Amino acid sequence: MPTLGKKFAVALTLAVGGTTMAHADPSPSVKNIVIVHGALVDGSGWRAVHDILTRDGFHVTIVQEPLTGLAEDVDAAKRIIDQQNGPVVLVGHSYGGSVITAAGADPKVKSLVYVAALQPDAGEASGQLLSKFAPPNDAMRAPQKYFLLPPERFHQTFAADVPASEAQFMADSQQQLAEKAVGAQVSVAAWRTKPSYAILTTEDHMVSPQLQRWMYQRSGAKVTEVKASHAVFLSQPAKVAEVIETAANQTK
Repeated sequence: MPTLGKKFAVALTLAVGGTTMAHADPSPSVKNIVIVHGALVDGSGWRAVHDILTRDGFHVTIVQEPLTGLAEDVDAAKRIIDQQNGPVVLVGHSYGGSVITAAGADPKVKSLVYVAALQPDAGEASGQLLSKFAPPNDAMRAPQKYFLLPPERFHQTFAADVPASEAQFMADSQQQLAEKAVGAQVSVAAWRTKPSYAILTTEDHMVSPQLQRWMYQRSGAKVTEVKASHAVFLSQPAKVAEVIETAANQTK
C-alpha cells in the first residue's frame, strides 16, 4: 500500500503539473524595443516615446545611425540588436524603414513597426519608392551629395504639428542623409517573413500618404492611421508608443 500511495502521489503530481504547463504561456510578450530614427534627425527626438515605453516595462534602445549609407546604417542597427537579451520589436521612422527592412532579418527580431516609414521590397531602394508617387513637396535639396531641408521650410514640411521653436531647433541641427543611402537597394525584406505594423501619417509632406498606403497594403501590415505630420513621434508620442506596445504584446 505505501508503494501504491507513492505511485498515486507521483501520478497526481504529474497530472497537476501537466495541467499547469498546458495553461502556461510559453511565449511571453517581447520586452526589447529597438528604435531606428529617420533622415535629417537623430534619436533624441524619440525621448517621449522612450519614456512611455520604459514606464510600461519595456527595455528601449535607440540606434544612432550615421546616415552615410544604407550598409553602414544597417550595421549600426545590427550592433544594437546584438546587444539585446532576448527577442526584439524593431521600429523604424522614415528612411529608418529601409534600415529595419534589412536589419530585421536578424533572428532576434520578431516583428517590425513602420512609423511614417519606407517599406521597400528586396531589390528596391528608398529613392525608387519615393519617386513612385508624386512627392508632396519639392523642399528637399542635395548639396554635395547630402540631402537636407532648407531651415526656413523645415517646420512646414517636416513637423507642421510641432511647436515652432522645437521645429526650428530640429532645422538647425539636421543630420543630413547621404545620397548613396537613398540609392542603395535592400537585399532582403524582413516583412515578408515577419509580422509588420505601420503608422500612416495622413498629413505627411515628406513620405506621401499615398505611398505609405500602397507599401503597407502590399506588405499586409496592420495599419493605424494618424492625423499627423512626418514628425508624429514628437507630436503624438502616446499614439506611437501604443502601436509599438501592440506589436510587442501580439508578437509570439
